[in-house]
Amino acid sequence: MMRQYELVERVLAYNPDADESLLNKAYVYAMQKHGTQKRASGDPYFAHPLEVAAILTDLKLDDATIAVALLHDTIEDTDATRAEIDEMFGTEIGRIVEGLTKIERLNLMSREEAQAENLRKLLLAISEDVRVLLVKLADRLHNMRTLEFVPVHKRARIAQETMDIYAPLAGRMGMQDMRNELEDLSFKVLHPEHYSAISSRLAAMESSSRDITREITDELQQHLASQGISAEVSFRVKSAWSIFSKIERKAIALEQLSDMIGFRVVVDNLWDCYRTLGVIHTNWKVVPGRFKDYISVPKHNDYRSIHTTIVGPGRQRVELQIRTREMHAIAEVGIAAHALYKDNISGDMTKLEAESQAYNWLRTTIAHLTEGDNPEEFVEHTKLELFQDQVFCFTPRGRLIALPRGATPIDFAYAVHTDVGDTCVGCKINGAVMPLITHLRSGDEVEIVRDANHIPPPNWENIAVTGKARSAIRRAVRLAAQHRAISLGEQVLAAVIEREGLEFSEEDVLALAAYFEMGDRRELIIGIGEGRVSADDLAREATALKGKRRRKGNITLPVGNDAEGWFALRQAEWFKFRMPGGQRSAIRQFAALVGFDFNMPVTVSREGAVPGDRLVGILHQSGTMTVYPIDSDALADYHDQDVGWIDVRWDLEGKPERYHKVSIALQSANRPGALAQISSAIAACDANISNLVMRALSSDFHEMIFELEVRDLPQLTDVLATLKRTPGLTRVARASVLQASAIEGMEKVFEHNGDSTP
Repeated sequence: MMRQYELVERVLAYNPDADESLLNKAYVYAMQKHGTQKRASGDPYFAHPLEVAAILTDLKLDDATIAVALLHDTIEDTDATRAEIDEMFGTEIGRIVEGLTKIERLNLMSREEAQAENLRKLLLAISEDVRVLLVKLADRLHNMRTLEFVPVHKRARIAQETMDIYAPLAGRMGMQDMRNELEDLSFKVLHPEHYSAISSRLAAMESSSRDITREITDELQQHLASQGISAEVSFRVKSAWSIFSKIERKAIALEQLSDMIGFRVVVDNLWDCYRTLGVIHTNWKVVPGRFKDYISVPKHNDYRSIHTTIVGPGRQRVELQIRTREMHAIAEVGIAAHALYKDNISGDMTKLEAESQAYNWLRTTIAHLTEGDNPEEFVEHTKLELFQDQVFCFTPRGRLIALPRGATPIDFAYAVHTDVGDTCVGCKINGAVMPLITHLRSGDEVEIVRDANHIPPPNWENIAVTGKARSAIRRAVRLAAQHRAISLGEQVLAAVIEREGLEFSEEDVLALAAYFEMGDRRELIIGIGEGRVSADDLAREATALKGKRRRKGNITLPVGNDAEGWFALRQAEWFKFRMPGGQRSAIRQFAALVGFDFNMPVTVSREGAVPGDRLVGILHQSGTMTVYPIDSDALADYHDQDVGWIDVRWDLEGKPERYHKVSIALQSANRPGALAQISSAIAACDANISNLVMRALSSDFHEMIFELEVRDLPQLTDVLATLKRTPGLTRVARASVLQASAIEGMEKVFEHNGDSTP
């Protein structure tokens, strides 16, 4: 435990004019009042206010604030009174100590009016004197540092409370170091496995990067010194929580982050900031889109720096921050860096408001928030100010659910669990029955009304805004249709067997499924129920199978006259056509999509996607992402897998027109000239054929999988509509991933055979 003279020396080190007698008197008074009280760790209770005071000396705060830190628990936990503190230390210190005493434990997971009033008291006390916030943050920081001694059942609540309120408030006041530590300590409690994994990775990376960081630091200093710029170059490793939140926000893998280590250049004056930028950009290549000038346009919390990213030694990406020493002080300790507290000015906030945009924002916000009489609305609006990018709602049990703006109760239900979404029939928002199309707001408590027999209607897809909800709705609708098809298919199969007087075993059914190119019995039944296998065809083939009268023979496909320059190759009853020189490359459309980090390996699903399609990205554990159209059948496979669902959209503004690959599936009568007719119809829509795979369904019909190049969804719709009007085609639709993969399968056959241009 810090001794009395040690605390005084810490204050005198940065403020030689500090009132030593005030500090000594506060130290002795607090120690006597807390007496033999013990903390949960078994340490003397006085160790806590003493550590809070020590934290504030690191911020170089005035002696009055240090005295408040020593006294902040005396009125609440001892027999001390406000009158006694006023008499011994003055009304200013007494007012701040009493303000801190009135702020009881916050619990923002609760909807009780008393808790809303506690939050109101905190913000109002801060608006009157920001030192209330500084002491409260230091108090919470020390409590978080010793959270391991708190009973286990209380830790998560305290950590969540810290993450929800105290860390954002520290960030709003520009106190980034304190915010980082509060977030990391909370992160360690709330997500211990993620914290351990990221911390281990950071430690290993810092150890392995020592040589390159030293090289980068030396090169920077040499180049700046050669231009007569005096600068301090240092580097820092990002906090575990900031890395985790960036991974969650951008849906990327840890390995794909390029800015876990950042370099800081601190110079003497504003002019040197821009001179330094010129030197850096002259000697190294700049990473496009990674430059920000927060000196010209400061952040809301007074943060000012120039940010840029270069390709440094060893082709390493290097993130740089350039700032003056004054800017650096504000960036580290925020509002505490302003001169108000060093000058012992009290009562008049005019100077601080003029100097600090962050504090001016806070007072204006609080004045706006306190206009309402409803304390629950006060909590809601406060959260809305602290969390501007997302909507934060709560379940009746207090679980926090984060959703994008514009989210509805349908999105909320699917965020809780897929089963909750599928069985959702209504909702209550803050206790009132509301429509499912209601847009949720931060602070809403949402209760989902469920019916186990409910099936989501297809129009929900147009209401939901998250990719996971929309895909889950499509999956539920599709499964419901499959169940209906299975029921009907079983009835048709049983009726056919009975009508033909056949005795069918399970092996016979599997053989029948194989004939119709179905994978198993279930797929055959679904095909029958959906009408893809007619009752007449089923009866004919079932009779032939039982009578051993029919055997599948060789199938030939007329070629030569169908399309000049095209040729075929038979391989396991699959046929592939390609235009000469039509070598396919991997589908990558970085420039046309937004919603992910451009360092991430991204591919479009094999079936293809075109501008106009609604998209969803699946982030795999490998760190890669695959983009699918929202109606892709392949998305059903990911619902129960540990993957990330990312909302992705097209961004073509200002970009040159280009063609996008997409696959379509056709069923065509096997007759001369059919392929030429189809090709002509596609060409008439100004679309291009880049690949084709064909297989025989029977002696009379073929299935064709075309890979087309089109500009957008309207052009693709035109192609499909034209083909549907073409004689001889019985089915025209966009291909599934399984169907589109047939092209890739045949490419591998050619590669295996050493023939890249069949």
